[in-house]
Amino acid sequence: MAVISKHVVNARPVELPSESLETLRGDCARMAPHWVAPAAAATAPVSPALIHGVSVPPASARLIDGMSEYGD
Repeated sequence: MAVISKHVVNARPVELPSESLETLRGDCARMAPHWVAPAAAATAPVSPALIHGVSVPPASARLIDGMSEYGD
């Protein structure tokens, strides 16, 4: 037969440390060197001659056409 022990839990609310914006900013500044962002890939502009238009499904075109800001 298994015996299940009973645990008594203290019902007092846990007080969290009060943090200010300055504390948070300091924590972030200390962590920043540990989180390195990858270098952004350079994108070259696309020549207008390479742009051949946009294909829109008919249902989407009808939806936009029915919106007062764009169609009606």
